[in-house]
Amino acid sequence: MTTTPRNPATAPPGRPPVVDLATWQAARNELLVHEKAHTHEGDALAAARRRLPMVEFDGSVEVVGPDGPVPFLDLFQGRDELVVYKHMWYDGAPHQGQCEGCTDAAWHVPDAVYLNARGVSFAVVTTGHWDEVASFVAFMGYTQPWYSVRGVEEPVGGEMGYLTCFLRDGDRAFLTYSTTGRGIEPANGSFGLLDMTPYGRGEAWEDKPEGWPQGGDACWYWRTDADGNATWGPTSRPVPQWTRPGATPVESLGRHGDHS
Repeated sequence: MTTTPRNPATAPPGRPPVVDLATWQAARNELLVHEKAHTHEGDALAAARRRLPMVEFDGSVEVVGPDGPVPFLDLFQGRDELVVYKHMWYDGAPHQGQCEGCTDAAWHVPDAVYLNARGVSFAVVTTGHWDEVASFVAFMGYTQPWYSVRGVEEPVGGEMGYLTCFLRDGDRAFLTYSTTGRGIEPANGSFGLLDMTPYGRGEAWEDKPEGWPQGGDACWYWRTDADGNATWGPTSRPVPQWTRPGATPVESLGRHGDHS
């Protein structure tokens, strides 16, 4: 059941107008036309990705996992397709000092059963020393396979912060697609849900109605202190870490460089 205010002027200042359900539905239907066009454009982009040329590389190059060095081809787990998330790493930093953006991305892929059902494997790689990586993976409770690619060249190693796709044909390996920045957002379902909410992501760059909360810097909510207050200060952790057994308040990120 919906109600219409006797006087629309009583609607909260700076908010969209308050209307009856029929008027809302008409506006919603108009927006749906644009949403469908956006979906179809996304389909066209996906089709273009499938037609990108491929780069063949040596799939026998070794990466380091819980069982020691293994050939990169092992990450396919016998399947023909592989999606890899390349997790940034701060050498020597404690758990709370590791990359909050990459923590966000990895946390949103708790398992890959649906990918596996489609014949696609998933793995996370990073440039950290394996002993540090293993400790972090255990602390976070990740169940996806992780590997160290320290010292390994592109396209297996190299720059981190990417989602990268590979194809296998027997013992041959091919790079097919790679993206970074906002291109990795498909791994994070929370972004899509936040984009549907009235206040969105709460970030200043977003286009909002006049008078709407303008928000803060991008990704301001990725780190919080022990009380749940969003902060990028030395007492913060990437948000999921506060759910981990043994996570305690901290006094330092234990790292140098950008907070990203």
